[in-house]
This record gives sequence, structure tokens and C-alpha cells, in this order.
Amino acid sequence: MAERAIPESETPLLALRDVSKRFVKPADAIDRVARAFGAGKPAEVVHAVDRVSLDIRRGEVVGLVGESGCGKSTLGRMAVGLHTLSSGTRQWQGDDIDAMPAARQRALRLAMQMIFQDPYASLNPRLRVDAIVGEAPVAHGLVPRAQRSDYVAELLQRVGLDPALARRFPHQFSGGQRARIGIARALAVKPELLVCDEAVAALDVSIQAQVLNLFMRLRDELDLTYLFISHDLGVVRHIADRVVIMYLGRIVESAPADELFAHPNHPYTIGLLASAPTLEVKKIAFQPVAGEMPSPLHPPSGCHFHPRCPHAMPRCRVEQPLLKEVAPQHFSACHLNDS
Repeated sequence: MAERAIPESETPLLALRDVSKRFVKPADAIDRVARAFGAGKPAEVVHAVDRVSLDIRRGEVVGLVGESGCGKSTLGRMAVGLHTLSSGTRQWQGDDIDAMPAARQRALRLAMQMIFQDPYASLNPRLRVDAIVGEAPVAHGLVPRAQRSDYVAELLQRVGLDPALARRFPHQFSGGQRARIGIARALAVKPELLVCDEAVAALDVSIQAQVLNLFMRLRDELDLTYLFISHDLGVVRHIADRVVIMYLGRIVESAPADELFAHPNHPYTIGLLASAPTLEVKKIAFQPVAGEMPSPLHPPSGCHFHPRCPHAMPRCRVEQPLLKEVAPQHFSACHLNDS
């Protein structure tokens, strides 16, 4: 797709600064008793996100890519406030969100909405579509209750659904239609930023294309900004202005989409692209990334990718590489860039 020109100097709509998220497994009764006597296992801590900084500018589509378990969905939930931060800060147009007055924080919860992967599990099966889409804007005073039906009808039309279906339940729709209902629900509170967590992963390929085109049309019509989370490089290539690659809780590469696909720098990114299927007629020897991603319970020291990296050197085992600009607006965290 043609990338939208976003001024690099512009204050980000949303900025994450050194954010981390750790999940601590609660001790069971036996461990609690054992710890009272100075024994037992230490607490198990999942390092889901490890000091990530990310800027999302107004009107931009940022594609966040990585293997399952890398922390990308956790990062998306942190971005919209569904997960609290273990450390770090969130900023909205340069202001620290946690330092804002409570009224402004409530308004921002509406300004940032999330669209989930499973378009059925994320919809209440006991509610009709008009309630699923229309209750939140009424509850928050965005729409008078008397105008709810007209407002829901307008939203359903905008996402490509017949308003006459508003009295149906979620199980009466196809997967693609349920995905559109989820989009309409997110749009109902007039957000500025949408975090789409594998929003098309559960759909057939033909339906994926329709929903992706819908996302792009809505961006132009409503001036929306997206954080688009996916494991599918083909989907991200179609929709993103900028692509961010995540591995085991850290960002390892970030670049404009065309630049990243043409000139990947980090060995992990190169491996992902080499293993992605293409429509090329010529024979291609797919080279999947070797090994499996380590457990976030015990992440490797130094560069998290070094146990799987074909270029690993002793430095990689002890020193974490920092993101470094290797080309204009192209950042990569790899010690190979220092040699």
C-alpha cells in the first residue's frame, strides 16, 4: 500500500515509554506454607513486555508483528489501559496519562478502543446487536437513548451491514459479519485510536481482504489511527505505514513498511520474511527461524534472540543490544550493526 506521510517531528498521539509488564503466578497453599518456613519455590514471574518504547502518530497505521507469545497482545492491552503497567509511562499527545485528572482519563478510555481476535467470544451472546453496539454511547452520554436505534443503524451501514439485522443475536451472523459488529461497537464511542489484536486472523482469506479494505476506508473517513497487531506479514504489508517487529517482550526492529520488507536488518526479521509464503512462481526454499522461542518465565540474558540466531557471538549472550538507526527512520537492535 502507499504509505501515508506522517511528520516524524509531530508529537505522537500515543507514546509508550519504557513500559514493562510482569505477571506473577499466585502461590498455592502448599507454597505459602513452605515459604512461611523459609522453603518453597520462588515466585514465578512472566516477563511479558520488557522496557518497550513505541510512538504512534495521528493518522498512522503501525503494524506490530511477532510470533505467538512474544507479548504483542499484552502490549496492545497496555496501550489502551486494559493492563496496568509494571513500569514505564503512557503519554497522550505528550501528557502523562496517569498524571491526568480522572475526568480526562475517563475520556481517554473512550478515545482508545480495542478490537479483539475472536469476533464471537468478544460479543455477549445474550445481547442483540442493537444493544451490543448502542449501549456504550448511551451510557457515556454521547447519544440520547431516544436516538440509539438511528445511531446503531448508521454505524451498521458504515461497516457494511444491513441495519435491519440489528435485532439479531451474534450467533445468527457469519464470522465476517461478527467482525464487522465488533468494529461497529468500537466505533460507537467515537475513538481516535483503534488497537486491532489479530482482528482478521479468524477469517477466511477473501473475508480478510474485505475487512482490511474496510479498516482503510474508515481511517480515511474518520481520521482514525491504528495499532494493528498480527502474526501475518502479508496482512501487515497490505495495511501498515510502519512495521514494528517484536521478539520475546522486546522490539527488535522498526521501519516504514516498504523499507522493512525491502531491506530487513535484524536476523529475526530476515528469518520471518524468509519463512513467509509468497505467490512467486519460482521455487523457493523456505528457511524458518531455527528453534523455538524461549519461555518468558526465564528469558535468555543479553539479546533474547541469541539462542536462535545464526550470527550470535559472545557479546550477544551478555549485552542487550539497543535500537539503533541503521537508515532514515529504520531502527534495529542488533550488535552486528556495531561491527
